Amino acid sequence: MAGVTPATARVIAELTRRGLTIAVAESLTGGALAAELIRIPGASVVVNGGVVAYQTALKHTLLGVDAALLTEHGPVHPQVARQMAEGVRLRLAVDGRPADIGVATTGVAGPDGQGGQEPGTVFLGLAHGGAASVIPLRLHGDRAAIRAASVAAAVEAVWQLLARDSVE
Repeated sequence: MAGVTPATARVIAELTRRGLTIAVAESLTGGALAAELIRIPGASVVVNGGVVAYQTALKHTLLGVDAALLTEHGPVHPQVARQMAEGVRLRLAVDGRPADIGVATTGVAGPDGQGGQEPGTVFLGLAHGGAASVIPLRLHGDRAAIRAASVAAAVEAVWQLLARDSVE
């Protein structure tokens, strides 16, 4: 994941410049997104923290994802990603202040499919203020490549969000 460091440094610098914070909720990336963010010196000013909710039940108990949604659609679903991002933003509040941005990763890294979803099916959730969005991805490669590409895509998604000036 060394290749995403310049993009990550840019994200951390912009978050710092704006005085914004970020929190991450991860499933298929297993903490790799949080690790990528905190590799950058000074990240402690802007990264509130992360939650690895690998088991489906934890997406509900730790992040507040609707249990009925998980039962009906499973953990790899766009609305699950959205609710994970919204939940982590609120739950990883510091001094009563929610993170400005919540980011979530959920998907199938492979080698086998899950719940009817093929390997490489990934959903990124982004939440900020009262808004939330989902980015669907269809990635290729082995398990490690899909996880690394998911991290890179999440970092890029945060950068694009910041570049649109939609977070203050």
